[in-house]
Amino acid sequence: MTARLSFEHELQLLKDDLIEMGRMIESAIEKALEAFETQNDILAKEIISGDRTVNDIEKTIEARCLSLILKQQPVARDLRIVTTALKAVTDMERIGDHAADIAELILRVKGEPIYNLAKHIPEMGTVAKEMVHDAIEAFTKHNITDAREIINRDDVVDDLFDRVKEEVIALLRTSTDQADLCVDILMIAKYFERIGDHAVNICEWTEFHETGSLNNVRIL
Repeated sequence: MTARLSFEHELQLLKDDLIEMGRMIESAIEKALEAFETQNDILAKEIISGDRTVNDIEKTIEARCLSLILKQQPVARDLRIVTTALKAVTDMERIGDHAADIAELILRVKGEPIYNLAKHIPEMGTVAKEMVHDAIEAFTKHNITDAREIINRDDVVDDLFDRVKEEVIALLRTSTDQADLCVDILMIAKYFERIGDHAVNICEWTEFHETGSLNNVRIL
């Protein structure tokens, strides 16, 4: 196998790992949404336990990227491919962490009517989940057009987060004894909002992957 074919083979393995990690974090977000609606503590614990697997595949991807850099010594566009994978996987790992953070909060507020108190969180989580799925697909397919469209969707998540804040403020005005619950609801919404932010980051790395520019600044 020539050096170039070996490099292409390793890149395909890297892409496969990224897709698998994407599948894992998407599943974690889906479970988080279901656990939020049903207050299913078994499901919440599965998310927390599964985060260790996400961390393991992150380490595998990082090791593969470093191996490619050391053994193949890529330059120009090839180097961007590897470095953006390292950056994107960090955002993906954080998405998994936030799903686990949501699960921990769900366990803490078990028995409280959180689903009915923050009716915009499910929609917010759904939009964020779709952003993650599409961002990873755009990244692995090197699709800048889709990446830019996904970035625009973050405004929807931010608007829904503002609505959740309004719901929490209204609840505090009528039920001051539920301050702790309100904080937990707001934190759940904030973690979904951060998931959307990390999806945006992945899209920005997609653009860097193809252009060498990040936020309109030429880097590599």
